[in-house]
Amino acid sequence: MNRVLIIGAGGVGRVVAFKCAQNADIFGEVTLASRTKSKCDVIAKDLPRNIRTETVDADNVTELTALIREVQPNLVINVALPYQDLTIMDACIETGVNYLDTANYEHPDEAKFCYGPQWEYHDRFQKAGIMALLGSGFDPGVTNVYVARAKKHHFDRMDTVDIIDCNAGDHGYPFATNFNPEINIREVSAKGRFFENGGWQETEPLSVKKVFDFPEGIGPKDIYLLYHEEMESLIKHFPEVRRMRFWMTFGQSYLTHLKALENVGMTRIDPVMYEGKEIIPLQFLKKLLPDPASLGPRTVGKTCIGCRICGEKDGRQKTYFIYNVCDHQTCYRETGAQAVSYTTGVPAAAGAAMILQDIWHGTGVFNMEQFDPDPFLRLVAQWGLPWIESFPDTGEI
Repeated sequence: MNRVLIIGAGGVGRVVAFKCAQNADIFGEVTLASRTKSKCDVIAKDLPRNIRTETVDADNVTELTALIREVQPNLVINVALPYQDLTIMDACIETGVNYLDTANYEHPDEAKFCYGPQWEYHDRFQKAGIMALLGSGFDPGVTNVYVARAKKHHFDRMDTVDIIDCNAGDHGYPFATNFNPEINIREVSAKGRFFENGGWQETEPLSVKKVFDFPEGIGPKDIYLLYHEEMESLIKHFPEVRRMRFWMTFGQSYLTHLKALENVGMTRIDPVMYEGKEIIPLQFLKKLLPDPASLGPRTVGKTCIGCRICGEKDGRQKTYFIYNVCDHQTCYRETGAQAVSYTTGVPAAAGAAMILQDIWHGTGVFNMEQFDPDPFLRLVAQWGLPWIESFPDTGEI
């Protein structure tokens, strides 16, 4: 019987726990652990079957190792903070257990997104005879697999890839983030980067904007160029791509509040002294903002995330758009979480299923696009994230 250990009890952890509980044939015994056990217990009481809950400090390799040895899982699913990726990977190497996460490692003191520190673990995982699957969320994650599917089925050569992420949901707050506020604001406040003609180009934060007409009634939205980690691995594994960009939508209220917070120093990640104590302004701001896990009941509308790819097939130019549309309230009725958590949690559970069923296998550290895309996409569609393909007449956005 397969055993899994889920670390992290936020919105994404809730969705992963639901999908594991719903699929006992794949996930036989499930343990959910977090620094605060009561958060795990709240999730556990809502699930369709019993799971075990535990306390663990994901920054502490000794604690992690002890819990892994006690639970004896086949796989650790890391949906904790990106700051904790390396400690959890260290514990997996120590115990000889496979590893999966949904986002690349970030250093707490530096707003930098890259896979380098985790890719450096490849030889250690290989020597331990275990597998690490990085970025098994939606973006990164499903978007990587969309590109792999495009290459497998639709293109002899891919020239340009645009990854587009739209959250057209409305939670009713003047300012709130749909996932961890600290990670969200660090990501959005960083300089934009895109890949073109063999090198990375840098832009000022949110300085490049276009309008994209989203399908299924969402309509035209402003999209802003950001840097996102999946581009780093996709360029590595599909070096033919001439240009790769990542775009995300933001409402004007969000941008106005963010600029005001930046102007008064509340998005800083360096410590400042306050009444004799060091505080990190962004971490203090996180305490004041609504918990993303609480947004499910009040968020309405849809998300749309996809990849628009231009290239060549059989000597002819071709444009291809593959995407998913997800409804916030539909996700909430199933799992008690809104669509941003759902679109990350379902792929995490599906990636875990690929490993546990030995459909995706290997020793070392891997990204999603290195494996056959078809079985994974069949499973995420079955579990609530169907994908749609179209072939627009127009080319690049």
